[in-house]
Amino acid sequence: MTLATMTTFFGWMTVLNIGLLAITAIMLLVGREKLSALHAGMFNMEASDVKKVYFKYIANYKILTLVFCLVPYIALKLM
Repeated sequence: MTLATMTTFFGWMTVLNIGLLAITAIMLLVGREKLSALHAGMFNMEASDVKKVYFKYIANYKILTLVFCLVPYIALKLM
């Protein structure tokens, strides 16, 4: 694999992950009450606990995207 191929790979991986993160965040903002009621029933949780889990999920996904997608992309661009 060449440096240009790896840079392109990490660049598109970053774009796709940030897009998925944005879609997920928008879906949770728009349908917050319906989704939290659905998942609370599915997993036998309180609706307020489900909202905390949503926030934790989005925060963890964002951190993982930054660490494993964006940082390697920037490092490869700097090489």
